[in-house]
Amino acid sequence: MEKMNPKYEALFTPWKIGNVEIKNRIVMCPMGGTSLFGWFELGGCHFDKEAAKLFLERANNNVGLIIPGIAPLRDTFWGKWLWQNEKMFKELKVFMDEIHKTGAKLFVQLTAGMGRSWAITELVAPLHKNKFTRALVKPIIDTSHELASPSPQPSRWAHDIECPEMTKEQIHEIIEAFAKTAKLCRDAGVDGVEVHAVHEGYLLDQFAIEFFNKREDEYGGSFENRYRFAAEVVKAIKEACGEDYPVSLRYSVESKMKGFCEGAMPGEDYVEVGRNMAESEKAAKYLQDAGYDMLNADNGTYDSWYWAHPPMYMPENCNLEDVAHIKKFVDIPVVCAGRMDAEVAAKAIAEGRIDGMGVARQFLTDPEWITKMIEDRLEDIKPCICCHSGCFNFSSSKGHANTQDLKDTMGLARCALNPETMQSKKYKLQPAKKAKKVAIVGGGIGGMEAALVCAKRGHSVTLYEKTDKLGGVFVAAAAPSFKEKDRALIAWYIREIAKYPAIEVKLNTAVTDVKALDADEVIVATGAVAKRIPVKGVENAIEAVDYLLGNKEVGERVTIIGGGLTGCEIAYDLFLQGKKPTIVEMMDDLVVTPGICLANTSYLRDCFKTNNVPVHLETALCEIVDGGVMVKGKDGKIFKIDGDSVIMSVGYNPAPIATKGVHVIGDAKAVGNLRTVIWGAWDVAMKI
Repeated sequence: MEKMNPKYEALFTPWKIGNVEIKNRIVMCPMGGTSLFGWFELGGCHFDKEAAKLFLERANNNVGLIIPGIAPLRDTFWGKWLWQNEKMFKELKVFMDEIHKTGAKLFVQLTAGMGRSWAITELVAPLHKNKFTRALVKPIIDTSHELASPSPQPSRWAHDIECPEMTKEQIHEIIEAFAKTAKLCRDAGVDGVEVHAVHEGYLLDQFAIEFFNKREDEYGGSFENRYRFAAEVVKAIKEACGEDYPVSLRYSVESKMKGFCEGAMPGEDYVEVGRNMAESEKAAKYLQDAGYDMLNADNGTYDSWYWAHPPMYMPENCNLEDVAHIKKFVDIPVVCAGRMDAEVAAKAIAEGRIDGMGVARQFLTDPEWITKMIEDRLEDIKPCICCHSGCFNFSSSKGHANTQDLKDTMGLARCALNPETMQSKKYKLQPAKKAKKVAIVGGGIGGMEAALVCAKRGHSVTLYEKTDKLGGVFVAAAAPSFKEKDRALIAWYIREIAKYPAIEVKLNTAVTDVKALDADEVIVATGAVAKRIPVKGVENAIEAVDYLLGNKEVGERVTIIGGGLTGCEIAYDLFLQGKKPTIVEMMDDLVVTPGICLANTSYLRDCFKTNNVPVHLETALCEIVDGGVMVKGKDGKIFKIDGDSVIMSVGYNPAPIATKGVHVIGDAKAVGNLRTVIWGAWDVAMKI
């Protein structure tokens, strides 16, 4: 640690949760998909060796406390209770011995359930709606149990589904399961358990929040009744495991809710319909007195999901002030999560404002990031860009439940930027059987990733880029002010490429004939070109990339044609500049593409709604004219939108310079996102 920058020293001081000492203040927060007991898998709960490998690698890289992702007390499939699986806990005991050799500690997070926040998929939703099919699939997946909520109410994900009211018998069954499962964890050597959660609008939080809880029994109504479920859970765990066994609580300080599926923007003056700060001050103390030994805290519900899962649009350290405030009302340790900056966290810890820094997805992108920080190699840390496209890509748009396919839904906690995360059997680096000369045409993210994988496997690589810099179209994507992590990622790639003598980079070199290249294998990563729609006056519009790169200026009033992710991010960028954007989109909602996390898309939708940014849905461009555009609305009527500039953001077409006798990757193969680009680069580079 002698090399570490002194500004981080407070992160590496010991602290205690109950009587368990943690060696440093860095907490690996729970993420869906990192459960040691599997996650949403057809085979039912089991000891997950892939997750175990993930945690052991992070434990060997200096994390203080690990909290794996939620372990449902009852299997999502087949309905077996966790405590009934003795074999799994025997395997857990062996694993805990390995974890403890590293000096790290580990708490297992147990969940009461999701209630109306259960991300019901487009495939499962119709099965639940029909009484016959619901009964038919009940032995496999009991959707009524998974959706059971404190009171009948619409699902967050499928508004036309009413979640049933949980019975008192079910509540007592869950409390008993918490106690039994926690005791098995203790006996397996687990250092503590975390209760999931009076947090993020999950089941216990729904009971706690009056907006969701309309019960008239002892679990609804008064403050004490609404928090009774969570209080009885910790009391049952303590009774089963002993008063000295640590129990953490995942806790949201404020709900940041304006209404059903409507969140509050950072800094917005609004009326809180969920848990406000006054109630939170009281609740934190009440939950501590019930027996909880730590609050693992941030903000938000699924209605304001971007507080608990901050996309790149949210400010860094977005939850710190609220979490630091709530610490004043308790005597137990408080951890803060949510785009935490290590330097800011260290200062807050040194000042006694919080006790620990919670970090989640950075651990998926770079398992060695703490080690690199200790060794003062910050530039070597591969940055998480908050995209959620590998780790939590549950997506939704108007009239649709979770539109991500079921297979992908079952594979959470992967990483768009690091294919090896939770996929080590599929994506792995092995020496090439024969060293080859590999030519890669295109120096974007896909080309650079392929170059690194090939070089690591023993090939020599020549990377051709037609412009004067690496990064490709991602340079434009990273241009807006809120994309600082994207810019850091490009810089990381350029530095990594320079570390490998086996990679020769040729800038300002346009390749027109791949056959002329001196190579055994050729990878084409030439990206895509913007689509052109055949409307009058389109030549007067500005292409999205030209705007993002600053090649063309725009006026005060800007109409963006296309409400996909790029179009919405351009509108957001213009809004931040103080300009007046207007979005025109043919679909019935913004950002309808599956695989883009609802935390990200709901921020953009809520931002535009809150700030009165005009959005014209189900509207088609007819013509670009002087002083604006002519468009056709849903009702078939044509009208004019006045403006000074028009930006086209209507998608891309693949533009490979060759397809025969070469390997085509990234957007040159099929237009996608960073995840498809990087994983696709590995798919090819692993096999050469």
